[in-house]
Amino acid sequence: MNLNAISLPSRRRFLQTSGMGLGSLALASLLHQETAAQERRQQPHFAPKVRSVIWLFMTGGPSQVDTFDYKPELQRRNGQVLAGADPRTGFFQTSGRCLASPFRWRQHGQSASWVSDLLPHTARHVDDMAFIHSCYSLQNNHAPASIELMTGLNRPGYPAMGSWITYGLGTMNENLPAFVVMHETKPRGDDNIWTPGFLPKSYQPLTLDARRREEIANLARAPGMNETQQRSQLELLRELNQEHQQQRTQEADLAARIQSFELAYRMQSAAPEALDLRQESRQIQDLYGVNGRETGTFGRQCLLARRLVERNVRFVQIFFSASRISGGAVNDVPWDGHNDINVNHRDCAASMDQPVGALLSDLKARGLLDSTLVVWGGEFGRTSDSQGSVGRDHNPHAHTIWMAGGGIRGGVHYGATDEFGYKAVENRTSVHDIQATILHLLGLDHTRLTYRFNGRDFRLTDVAGNVIRDVLA
Repeated sequence: MNLNAISLPSRRRFLQTSGMGLGSLALASLLHQETAAQERRQQPHFAPKVRSVIWLFMTGGPSQVDTFDYKPELQRRNGQVLAGADPRTGFFQTSGRCLASPFRWRQHGQSASWVSDLLPHTARHVDDMAFIHSCYSLQNNHAPASIELMTGLNRPGYPAMGSWITYGLGTMNENLPAFVVMHETKPRGDDNIWTPGFLPKSYQPLTLDARRREEIANLARAPGMNETQQRSQLELLRELNQEHQQQRTQEADLAARIQSFELAYRMQSAAPEALDLRQESRQIQDLYGVNGRETGTFGRQCLLARRLVERNVRFVQIFFSASRISGGAVNDVPWDGHNDINVNHRDCAASMDQPVGALLSDLKARGLLDSTLVVWGGEFGRTSDSQGSVGRDHNPHAHTIWMAGGGIRGGVHYGATDEFGYKAVENRTSVHDIQATILHLLGLDHTRLTYRFNGRDFRLTDVAGNVIRDVLA
């Protein structure tokens, strides 16, 4: 054999090739470790009470003392000085004088729970709800308070609850996303409220915009392309991406990008079917108010939420923004009743109440309420003293969140505000307590659901949070 005839690689080419080989081995090892960790991670820590969550996020901050937290003393002392009032509690400045609720109140259900006349449809379900009256926030403005409630911290860049849940439990339907967000006009804080933060981008939500009738962009196959051609195209794209990833092992988002292409391919048949409300009877559509002027948008979103959890989507979040305040444009903070709480909250309730009542009735009739947790609440409450003459400012010191569904004791009232509904004084409940409770119902120990980032183990509840066991069945 003529050794001189053999073309030997240069030292540089040899090192490049060897390095790539070692990189491939390292990548394979990392992927194996990630897969093994994911398999360990995507199991509940204990038997879950529910499989799915629907969070009805009441953007703008509904008033606790005009919805579910009845305060007779506030009614009696309308216009009088509110003891302990701080005019700077909210975003603007308040009068320091009591503002009685302009709504009538009565008790409902066997639990004799007080609900204002704003919410007759929702009130029919009080015996399935656990009311947490002592919630508070550390923020008094919409964006940071919403980010805090969803991510556990009041600044952008941290993973939202839906992303944490998807990271911890994975998906129950390979053909649909595990985490879906619905909105109309985006709330203040927009994508930062539902971002996956430093988690891999495969844990981001599918966002559905009601202004586009929940169409999913770039989902349809290109004109003239059949399924075999598209499958071949995706296979080639995967090979190229994997080769690219082998040379750039630090680019964690590339694996998520590959997964997103595959999910989009699988969604082409599953998603249009799930989002097609024409499959629902006219009776069901009328129940939700899908064709109503006020209820149309939120009714459609609530019905879609039921269809999604019916198809094993794990976390669905609807950011309420459908109310046309006094006939104006769609509002990004609809419950924000600074000027006139009577007009503002009546407009919001007209859009929200019927769909919420329908969702609870429909889930229960289909046997889905036992496996679904429904959460209702906003980023904070509103002041018991007036802003101007008949408005209410932001109030981070007190608001009500209710939960209904699997694992929840119905008709329970946990915590309490003072006699004016101004501050939480009994069993004060932080955002981390709410988060810990929701994770617990899904079978996750909030102290063990961690992700290492920048040398530190992070979790949704940061270094706080207690499960609210008094509301659990």
